[in-house]
Amino acid sequence: MAGNNRVLARKWIYLCLSLLMLFALFAGILAIKSTTKTAAIFASENKEAQADSTPGESNQQREQEPKDPNQKKAPRPDHKHLAFGERVEERAQMVTMQIEKPFDIRTPVRDPNVLKAMRIVPRHAFVGPAEQRLAYADHPLPIGYDQTISQPYIVAFMTEALKLDPNDKVLEIGTGSGYQAAVCAEIAQEVYTIEIVEELAKSAKERVKKLGYPNVFVKAGDGYFGWPEKAPFDAIIGTAAAGRVPPPLLEQLKPGGRMILPYGSAYGFQYLLLITKDQKGNLHRENVMAVRFVPMTGEISKPEKKSEE
Repeated sequence: MAGNNRVLARKWIYLCLSLLMLFALFAGILAIKSTTKTAAIFASENKEAQADSTPGESNQQREQEPKDPNQKKAPRPDHKHLAFGERVEERAQMVTMQIEKPFDIRTPVRDPNVLKAMRIVPRHAFVGPAEQRLAYADHPLPIGYDQTISQPYIVAFMTEALKLDPNDKVLEIGTGSGYQAAVCAEIAQEVYTIEIVEELAKSAKERVKKLGYPNVFVKAGDGYFGWPEKAPFDAIIGTAAAGRVPPPLLEQLKPGGRMILPYGSAYGFQYLLLITKDQKGNLHRENVMAVRFVPMTGEISKPEKKSEE
């Protein structure tokens, strides 16, 4: 009897072990199938994410790919400098309270590319040590040589007026510390900027290079004459006031382009003048905002020559 019980016990043990092995094999097969299915789902989600990317993201991806295999990719800001990681919350607050949702009669700036650029560019890196604590205040700041860095709202407003896209080439008249050029360079492909004060041009050139803006090109010179070697430009921006628009700048503006600059007397009324050139070369002018800028110097200060009849 005892022997029969032992035989029966062995049979049950073998049966249990066989069932356990079959269960383990079945579980392994299920795990492999589940992993394959998950990988397929991830691959599908990745494709859907690419298909659902925003137009801006899609445009950026296309623009980074050169049309010609032999064409080099356009350089872009690298944002590796430590300044980009500093005072981020102050910049965000500046954009929200001064630019996107100002608490006064100012027209809000809505262009997402402009708002993003204003959040990225470290304004404190474009002012001297004495002005550091006020770098994100709602007013212009001195940068030496009787020049100023413009109020953040004005920088954003003028940039938005240009309606920049990633393929644009921009000319700036009046580099100053380089802040406006850097903001434009976050959106446009290339920015060419001219500063009549040699010391400012030199320091701005060093600053934008140090901050990682390979698409900003600075030279010392009289902005009245523009930069004919690099013309035509999709957009032109001026940061010093004059009583007339320099004719070379109008010539260097591409058909379909836009120009904005402060217009008026150095010590009197000034306003931002928006000039658009249609595809036929006709110019259209619009006064958009009262402002106060430092005067443009150089050739513009000479009496205007009357054309001979």
